[in-house]
Amino acid sequence: MTQRFVRALVACAPFIRSVWIAGSLASGGFRESDDVDLNLVVDDGHRHLAYVAVNVLGVLHALAHRSKPVDDLTRRPVAPRLMTANLILERSQLAPLARQDEGMAFELMVSEPVYGFELFREIVDRNPALLDHFPQLASKGAPLAIEPAPRPRVPRWLFPAAMDGAARVVGQAAWRYMQWTRRNRPDALARVAFVRETMRPYTLFDEIDGQCR
Repeated sequence: MTQRFVRALVACAPFIRSVWIAGSLASGGFRESDDVDLNLVVDDGHRHLAYVAVNVLGVLHALAHRSKPVDDLTRRPVAPRLMTANLILERSQLAPLARQDEGMAFELMVSEPVYGFELFREIVDRNPALLDHFPQLASKGAPLAIEPAPRPRVPRWLFPAAMDGAARVVGQAAWRYMQWTRRNRPDALARVAFVRETMRPYTLFDEIDGQCR
């Protein structure tokens, strides 16, 4: 299911250059009620476009899996939440990474690249401090890589960076709504806040979090 989603995502969003499975599915603690966390590398000026693409395609994908078990994080009014954009990096942010600490090295270590493995290798090669924490990164492969690699079905020029501002507005509205649906579930809010803290300074919509505190 995840590889099928990534194929569709890359085909529809050619500005997405690399996709890695992250979270519980990558680390081995996946439960039926969990969603799938994805880490992305995108062209510069396309972070919000990538966020919107994952969520729009995720809703369409979820409509075919309405019977999936849910929990406080994945329950939605129309269909369960199946896919989450966990970490979105622009290509210009790869070298050097703003964070080369143990937490970021661990995030890379447990991630499973499924598309654009060459960019994953580039991150490791151009940020050697990561190897101080997890030397195994030097030999990490991509056993789950999609073969053959999916090809974009739409031209890249349809998504200029100028569209990212509009995508940010749409993404902010979606984020506000998701947080609103969790308003009576403090455990879910706390879990989201914890995950976002581990992803800083790469999180989106931090200004909304500040307004909600």
